[in-house]
Parts: sequence; C-alpha cells; structure tokens
Amino acid sequence: MEQMCFDNGISDLGCNLISWGLYFSYFLFAIALISGIILPLIKSIQSPKELLKSAAGVVVLVVVFVVAYSISGDEVTLSTASYGVTPSSSKLIGGGLITLYIIFLVAVAGLVYSMVNSALKNN
Repeated sequence: MEQMCFDNGISDLGCNLISWGLYFSYFLFAIALISGIILPLIKSIQSPKELLKSAAGVVVLVVVFVVAYSISGDEVTLSTASYGVTPSSSKLIGGGLITLYIIFLVAVAGLVYSMVNSALKNN
C-alpha cells in the first residue's frame, strides 16, 4: 500500500490514516454483521412464531429470485466479455436485477396502497 501511496503523492501520515480508517471500518462492519446475526437469533429464541414469519419472507425472496433467474437471459456482448462476464454470470446478474425490479415494484405498490387506505379510513 505504501508504494501505491507514494505513486499517488500521498504522505506517510496520510497513508497511515487511510490504513487505520480501513481497519476501523472493517471493525465496524464486523460488529454490524455480528449484531445482525446474533440479535435476531436471541429475539427468535424468545418468540419462535416470529422466526416462522421471517422464514416465510426468506422463502418468498428465494422463490422470486428463482423465477427471475429462470427468465433472465445469458447474452454476453463483446464489451461485457472484455470485463470477464460469462453466460452464467450474465444470467446471475440478470436474475439479481429482475429480483430488484420486482421487489421495488412491490414496495412502491405497498406504499401507494397504504397511502390510499389511510386516506380512505380518515374520511
């Protein structure tokens, strides 16, 4: 890393600050990851019915991804092939994008439904 810092005109102090900043961000990411795994497990032990709801949500997401993956194409153009994209990775990327579009549309539809529903209940 020091050679890269030297090549870009970054001082030793700046290079050290960048290194320590990266280590600190790795540490914070590890804490967030551990918290995101451990705390829901503790909560699910206290109320197992909530775990079933979460599992149902994960199953729905997996089904949506499988459907999106099955309808996505595996085309590779010359420009994307230069980046190392293969037909299988192209299909995986397409499946991820289609899943993102489906989840986005469902979220927007849910927002519109909740706004209309709350507006009708208030009148």
